[in-house]
Amino acid sequence: MVRTAVLVSGGGSNLQAIIDARIFGEVKNCELAAVISSNPDAYALQRAEFAGIPAYIIDRKIFANRASFSEAVHKKLEDLDIELAVLAGFMYILDPPLIRAYRNRVINIHPALIPSFSGPGCYGIHVHEAALEYGVKVTGATAHFCVSEADAGPIILQKAVEVREDDTPLSLQRRVMEEAEWKILPAAVSLYCEGRLEIDGKIVRIKGARSDVERGRSDSEPQ
Repeated sequence: MVRTAVLVSGGGSNLQAIIDARIFGEVKNCELAAVISSNPDAYALQRAEFAGIPAYIIDRKIFANRASFSEAVHKKLEDLDIELAVLAGFMYILDPPLIRAYRNRVINIHPALIPSFSGPGCYGIHVHEAALEYGVKVTGATAHFCVSEADAGPIILQKAVEVREDDTPLSLQRRVMEEAEWKILPAAVSLYCEGRLEIDGKIVRIKGARSDVERGRSDSEPQ
């Protein structure tokens, strides 16, 4: 079993998606060993409690800078003997020393089809605002490994979501979560924990892709 920590900052809907997928056997060989929150008031902490997952708070506000905060997160991961860290609505960029130490062992979910609407400043509702301002017809979500540069790591899975003419940033955000994020993040975690990911530079290959999500196909594509 792969000891996994989920890092959160807010409501924890992506955390819940992982918990639910594991309950239904869709996430395999994964021990959800910890939830680590940068926010002591995050509802995600209650989700962890309900699921019986040990929860820890590393409050970003008490640290003088990003480096000291990242160092504290790094130490907690090491103390808990964590192999895989999953950023699920975690609102802070981690410093290079942690990313290097956990190379190809930190998975993030981004609410757009990288490289579109990604990088510094592109997070949360801002991503969907940018997509609507640009007038794109399709957006989606990307599960990827973290590198020192924001949203620039090897892509594990992507899923497209249609943009509707009457969408608002909030309606688009909700649909991207429901139709893409909550599906591909648990799938990416399971693929890692099952040992089915091969990484060659920026290319991630999936051994024995079995589902449309793993093959990168949308629900609407012909079989």
